[in-house]
Amino acid sequence: MEMFSNLIFGFSVALSLQNLTYCFLGVFVGTAIGVLPGVGPLVTIAMLLPITFNLAPIPALIMLSGIYYGSQYGGSTTSILMNLPGETASVVTCIDGYQMARQGRAGPALAIAAVASFFAGCVGTLLIALFGPPIAEMALKFGAPEYFALMLMALIAAACLSSGDMVKALAMVVLGLLLGIIGTDVNSGMARFSFGLPELTDGMGFTIVAVGLFAVSEIVKNLETKELGEVFTSKIKNIMPTLHDLKLSLGPIMRGTAVGAFFGTLPGTGPSIAAFSTYMVEKKMAADPSRFGKGAIEGVAGPEAANNAAAQTAFIPTLTLGIPGSGTMALMLGALTIQGIAPGPQVMTSKPDLFWGLIASMWIGNALLVILNLPLVGLWVQLLKIPYRWLFPSIIMFCSVGNYSVNNSAMDLYLVGVMGILGYVLVKLECPPAPLILGFVLGPLMEENLRRALLISRGDPTVFFTRPISLGFMIASVLILITMIMPAVRKKKIEAYEGGGG
Repeated sequence: MEMFSNLIFGFSVALSLQNLTYCFLGVFVGTAIGVLPGVGPLVTIAMLLPITFNLAPIPALIMLSGIYYGSQYGGSTTSILMNLPGETASVVTCIDGYQMARQGRAGPALAIAAVASFFAGCVGTLLIALFGPPIAEMALKFGAPEYFALMLMALIAAACLSSGDMVKALAMVVLGLLLGIIGTDVNSGMARFSFGLPELTDGMGFTIVAVGLFAVSEIVKNLETKELGEVFTSKIKNIMPTLHDLKLSLGPIMRGTAVGAFFGTLPGTGPSIAAFSTYMVEKKMAADPSRFGKGAIEGVAGPEAANNAAAQTAFIPTLTLGIPGSGTMALMLGALTIQGIAPGPQVMTSKPDLFWGLIASMWIGNALLVILNLPLVGLWVQLLKIPYRWLFPSIIMFCSVGNYSVNNSAMDLYLVGVMGILGYVLVKLECPPAPLILGFVLGPLMEENLRRALLISRGDPTVFFTRPISLGFMIASVLILITMIMPAVRKKKIEAYEGGGG
């Protein structure tokens, strides 16, 4: 009963005119950037972070959240109509969605994508409401050793579970930690890694790193590619799916929601891995797997449900523990700190209007997205025709104005440029930037909890192994590393054996 009274309170917050406006703005912008290839949620949220300085915490978080889960909806439109994913999680939707469009079934594909997204989004939001409070209550019992061990486990998991080379991902975490400790040491008052620049004595601003690493580097990378091709279809008929389509899609939507909800709570996974995993599950469970890749509606329903469920449940560790599971969630955590709110379990008790208002706004946002997506398909198709060479100057201008307005400092713009170059180099070296931003966000918090734990234990490092919860997190960290390293070790042994035998 307590949850229902909290949700009623949340809806009273979310249904205020200001919060409704920012919710609509967030999901509308999110859908638009999901539709536009090359402009993802990371870029947009990073670009809009400086604007949130002038907003109250609740509308700022509602808008940024709407952009995030709205982009999961919008990405399906380009995948189905152009065979071009608007953002990473929609790559899988291209496989069968575009084939359905070629067969004249773009309408049912878009409709099922919207229905799957809506259902998964609502279930994901319900899971936040159900599991958020007990997790936060448990986390309130954590001390400094437990928080340090938890953050260490989250960073290792994010590095190990992220796509690409695990060693490179771990290196990015370390680089993020080093960037995070730039500034004045709280204990000694000495400047660290400031290189004699007064602007760096307070550390690097979160918006500088986020905008440079994601927005600027993404723009430079996209300028290397050719202009986009033509839209496959501009007239969409018979938008309602048949009863047979709905029957085929029901199971995949349920399974996709479950898989997405699981992966959403894991650090470093996110909607992309959830969507790929669901597609493989559906293909294995299908009576006729050969249909997949040729326009199977299950190949649209399952992945679309998975990426939206993952997008919603990613808020659970972020809001309750202050541990972001992905780069986008790290930006959301950064938005909280910009507003002067310390992330963690105390948010629920100290700012109940923020927590429950955000949850209620997610249900409202998911309903708005269904209303926006299907009737406005024609508008989204027109958006696809905007050349990227017209978009990137506007994005750069917003990034520059937003960052300069924070401190009125030209040095901030130079630092954005430096981080943009670094981000581009990392892309070229195939180093994932998301673990870097996670390390940057969690670095100062980890250092603070490490020092506090050692002060309490009078310098005894065994404090992390004598307390049951922190010991559990430490063991989990080691197990994650072993699990990810063993296949590579086994492969090298087999290669060495075969080479010796040859």
